[in-house]
Parts: sequence; structure tokens; C-alpha cells
Amino acid sequence: MIVGSIGYDDIETPIATGSDILGGSAVHAGVSSSFHLPETPEGIRRVGLVAPIGNDFSDSHQSKLEGLGMDLSGVEKLPGKTFRWSGRYSGTMEKVETISTEVNVLGDFSPLIPESWRSPNVLFCANTHPASQVLVLDQCPSSEITAIDTFMLWIETEFESLSTALRKADLAILNEEEVCAISGEDFFMKAIGPILSGACLHGGETAGRGPSGLVIKRGSAGVFAHLPCGIISLPAYPISEVVDPTGCGDSFAGALLANMSQRKGVLNDIESMRGAMVHATVTSSFTIQGLGTSKLQGLERGLYHARMDSFRRIVGL
Repeated sequence: MIVGSIGYDDIETPIATGSDILGGSAVHAGVSSSFHLPETPEGIRRVGLVAPIGNDFSDSHQSKLEGLGMDLSGVEKLPGKTFRWSGRYSGTMEKVETISTEVNVLGDFSPLIPESWRSPNVLFCANTHPASQVLVLDQCPSSEITAIDTFMLWIETEFESLSTALRKADLAILNEEEVCAISGEDFFMKAIGPILSGACLHGGETAGRGPSGLVIKRGSAGVFAHLPCGIISLPAYPISEVVDPTGCGDSFAGALLANMSQRKGVLNDIESMRGAMVHATVTSSFTIQGLGTSKLQGLERGLYHARMDSFRRIVGL
């Protein structure tokens, strides 16, 4: 189950430009995880989305998400407009200039999880308001694995509720800038200990420990994970032409968690976690080669596995 945003993006990069692109954290994570969790023979969709949409959300986009393997029973249509984001990338595209963010129906959304969804294999609280993440985590205490993402706005404006959410999650999947901002450290390696111990969170260690594990997305520098089973570090898959980095982190998280979902006690199994991170790295390498989720939609499995084999050779697996 993925709780996050469904929206429309206007994106400008040195390579491509697009408007009204289907996006949002739940969409990117959902498309990615659905690729790794195909429908069962009975046709039961294994990825459920929880998010608000407005009256302007098109039926064709809803059908597209369902066709890609997602259950939208938890998606609520509210009066008003769907969440919208506009951004511009330049240079190496390591950072984005946000032109506008229209929160719209996402602003007052209070997620109510369907009763039958409250014990998922994996609960992913993708980037959304920390108070909503806490509400969702409290509704799903029997989740086998809980994971959380965030972004700078919530770190700067909602640190107390974000700290509560981090303490309730098994795994935090954050980028390098975010872990440094949360910890107050300039170097991500120094940020890990204070986040996991809870020392740098609101209330300090006396309020409780942080998440059990931390996955740090480092863009073109790859990914670093500090987990109960040990430390894993992987490079990024080498891509010569980056088209659009939007949602790359969410697609990474969706693939990672989908590959974790079928293994009991996976956070204590370093080989399973390394394998899941390899899948996540390769999946996100496709994401950045097209606008939005365009490269993940209809991705040929032969092409995917060829890149998987190539990446395994690169990292010596």
C-alpha cells in the first residue's frame, strides 16, 4: 500500500519539456512497484494507492493506473483541483528549481485506510504531510514492513510530526540533502547515527529511537544503506542522457519495497536487501530516461533483465 500524492506535473529540462504529466509520489512508486509485482492469476491487483484527486483528474489517467496494475479503491475524489507541481532542471540536473506548487485537494486530505488494507505486506508513506503519515501508520499497526519518505519543506516546517513518523517507521528512504538537514550534519555519514538513535529528532533519544534502517539516495553517486543486517553501497547505473529526474527517488522506493515484500525478516537478510537495491537502482535508471513514468509504462522485461545483467557485472555480483 502506497500513501502519497497523485498529481499533474509541468516539467522543463535541457532535453525535454512537458505539461499535465501524470505524476506525484504515489504514481511513481506505484508504477514502479507494479512492474515488480505483476497481477496474480486471479487478476487481483497487489498495489493499492491512497491519495486524493480533484474533479479535474481525467478518467483516462485513472484507467491507465488501473491498467498498470494498481488498485485505486483508496483514492478519494474531492471537490477542487488535483495537486500540481511545476519544475525546471538545468545543467547536470542534480537539483530542480520549483516554479510552483499547488497543493489543492492534498492540503486538507485526511487519509482513511480501507479496513481490508490495514495489514499490508508493505506500507509506504511516500512524500506527503507528516501528520498524514502518522495517521496512516497508526491505522496500520500490523504492517509487516513500514517505510517513509519526505522532502525539505516538511523538514523545515513540520519537524515535530516528521520526527514522530520517522520513529514509527521501519525504514526511512531519504536523499542525501534530507538526511543532512534532519541531522544538522554536513556529511551524510555523520547523519546516520543521530537519525537512527533518535538523538537529532524532536525530543531527542528520550523520545525514542528513529527508524531501524536508513536508505540514502545520492543521485549520480548511487545509494548507501545502513540496515539492521549491515551496510550496502551501490553506484548509480551509468546513463549517458538524463531526460527527467522527477520521481526517480519514488520509483527507486517502489521497486525496492516490492522486492522486499516477499521475504520474511528481509531487513535482517543482507543478500536479499542487496538484491532489492540492485532492482531499485536499475528501475530508477529507466525512470530518468523519459518524462514522468513514460519509460516504466510498458517497459519490456527482456530489456529490463538485460540492464540488470549489465549492472550486476558492473558491481561484481
